[in-house]
Amino acid sequence: MNRTRYAGFTLIETVVVVAITSFILVALGILIAYFYRTNAYVLQQTEAVDSARRSVENAVRDLREASYGADGSYPVAAAATSTVTFYAYIPADNAVDRVRYFLDGTTLYRGTTAPAGTPLSYAGQTEKTTLVIDNIRNGTSTPLFTYYDAQGNELPTPVDVANIASVRIEALTDVNPYRAPDVYTLEGGATLRNLHNMNE
Repeated sequence: MNRTRYAGFTLIETVVVVAITSFILVALGILIAYFYRTNAYVLQQTEAVDSARRSVENAVRDLREASYGADGSYPVAAAATSTVTFYAYIPADNAVDRVRYFLDGTTLYRGTTAPAGTPLSYAGQTEKTTLVIDNIRNGTSTPLFTYYDAQGNELPTPVDVANIASVRIEALTDVNPYRAPDVYTLEGGATLRNLHNMNE
């Protein structure tokens, strides 16, 4: 007498396979969630530092192009530890704009004012402001902008704009000062090439 053998899973075997698969998927989901939860701050900090680095490079590029304003104004209008105002050619506007980098709380902004009228003037024109770097942690002991004369000597405050030959930017950035990793320091320096000959 031949016995028929049936191939396949029994109900108990199917339940065990489903249970094991479910357990593995849940464990994997918990591990992925834990990774993102524990590394979210590091990812956020990395993104902020990368953005800040590009912004410092852009500020340095703008400063290097400082030149006389469209109305004949001296290339550097004002200089302080947390703000600098100067005139530079901005390709996007196809004009020499008044450019202002200024710190407001923990945020560095860039304002540009295009000249208008006949003769060209910046007075009464609207300043377009854009966010440059957020989460700036510079204290009073670490100025955002430092100015130097043609011999490389640091200029005392208040800064005489006629003596500025170069500008150093030092931005300390940290998404959350109460958590590691430490504050990142981003530095850049710009020699005002259009003033170099005048300051020698």
